[in-house]
Amino acid sequence: QEQLVESGGGLVQAGGSLRLSCAASGRTLSRYAMGWFRQFPGMERAFVAGIDWTGSNTDYTDSVKGRFTISRDNAKNTVYLQMNSLKPEDTAVYYCAADSSYRVVVTTTPGYWGRGTQVTVSS
Repeated sequence: QEQLVESGGGLVQAGGSLRLSCAASGRTLSRYAMGWFRQFPGMERAFVAGIDWTGSNTDYTDSVKGRFTISRDNAKNTVYLQMNSLKPEDTAVYYCAADSSYRVVVTTTPGYWGRGTQVTVSS
C-alpha cells in the first residue's frame, strides 16, 4: 500500500531546530512534487513549503522564509523540512504531501498525504 510517513516531530524550545522527514513506501517520489503543510487547531491545513521533482524550484509561505528549508533526496525517496529558529506560533501538526503537479502542491490541495507529525514549540 502506498504511504507517505512523516517523522521528526516533537517538543522543542523556542529558537531551537527540528528536521522533519517524509518517506514514501509503495511509491517512488522522484517524479512527484512534494510539499509540507501544517494545521493549527481548529483551522484548515495550510501550505508551508514546496519543492518540484528536480529539487530546482522551491516555495515557502512568508512566515517561514529564511527559517525553514525544504529539500529532497530522490535516491532515498525522502523529503525533508529543516526548521530553524522555531517560534511558539509554529506549533502545529505538519503533513507531507505529494502530487504530480508542482503548481497543485503550491497553490491548492495535493493528491497524496501523510498522517502528520506533531511539532510543539515551547516559549
